[in-house]
Amino acid sequence: MTATGPRNAPDVVDVVALGESMVTFLPSRPGRLADVPSFDRAIGGAESNVACVLAAAGHSARWISSVGADGFGDHLVETIGAYGVDVTAVRRDPARPTGVYFRTAGDRATDAHEVAYYRAGSAASAMTAANVDLTAARAGRVLHLTGITAALSGECRGLLHELTAPRPGRPLVSFDVNHRPGLWPDGDDPRVLLELARGADLVFVGADEAEEAWGLHGTEAVRRALPGPATLVVKQGGHGVTVFDAGHVTFVPAPRVDVVAAVGAGDAFAAGFLSATLRALPMKARLRHGHLWAAAALTAPGDLAVPPSATAPGDLAVPPPARRPATAPRGAAAPRPAWIAHADRLAALDDGAWGRLRLGPGWTQAAAATEEVPTP
Repeated sequence: MTATGPRNAPDVVDVVALGESMVTFLPSRPGRLADVPSFDRAIGGAESNVACVLAAAGHSARWISSVGADGFGDHLVETIGAYGVDVTAVRRDPARPTGVYFRTAGDRATDAHEVAYYRAGSAASAMTAANVDLTAARAGRVLHLTGITAALSGECRGLLHELTAPRPGRPLVSFDVNHRPGLWPDGDDPRVLLELARGADLVFVGADEAEEAWGLHGTEAVRRALPGPATLVVKQGGHGVTVFDAGHVTFVPAPRVDVVAAVGAGDAFAAGFLSATLRALPMKARLRHGHLWAAAALTAPGDLAVPPSATAPGDLAVPPPARRPATAPRGAAAPRPAWIAHADRLAALDDGAWGRLRLGPGWTQAAAATEEVPTP
């Protein structure tokens, strides 16, 4: 296997996200997979989603993975790189394919929803601590991982254990549990995911995931099971999010959202929270940014949505990512583009105005927002 670029002395970036991305085929119309006549091509992957959205928001981001030496691998690397993400540490595997999947247009929460994965034996499933550029993986202020990678293979599991192991100079390790029972045929998911979460500094987990994987009920029970991570974010669906940090407990309710597609919200929430964390915003603002970026995904089709902007209606172009110079010291903040001010205005609302907030399709392109963003 060969890398797509140089592997020595990588630049330090804000966030490194490691994990599999796949080519996604989205149906041209609703219906069973057997009945849909054509599909539109997109990309899908929890970690690359986070990297792309953060890069679009002006942060420096690197995606690390392995893809096949095929056209789908080309598409993934080129598309993710076009967001401004550093893809030089992505490996090309001539012996294994790039993963792909097809899904129906319906809500993933319904029984009618279908997903057909073709990822067994994929290039990403063969990632190990020996064939991944660990120096590039650790050259970030934050290293973002998810439980999906651990489910791909024993080799991937070993890689995550290596990256979450305590070591001097380790970046802040962010771990999104992302429990996908269907990917764990051996039933080891509860134990492995708990071990990995306990090794992280920042953990994202849904209350429903914690109940399904570990039999835990309530946010306090989740904290008792995960006392080690300095920051524990427990997502409670449309109710809101509770975070445990530095001995404090903070709850922020979710805004009302007119959902277009119930996909990608978890990745977008993590990206928004990480962005605010990199900017050293107060905890309440971090949670609100998570909610806002999740709402950006929920009010757009597909898995990946541009984060909130301050562009005028009709001007949908994403500004070029603002890069921190490669010579900047570790821990230096990325330049903050002016269009992030849109989300900052909403995150700064008083509690009453936040409670009245309603977000619908097109809200991220609104020129200004005060208490409520009307649905077009």
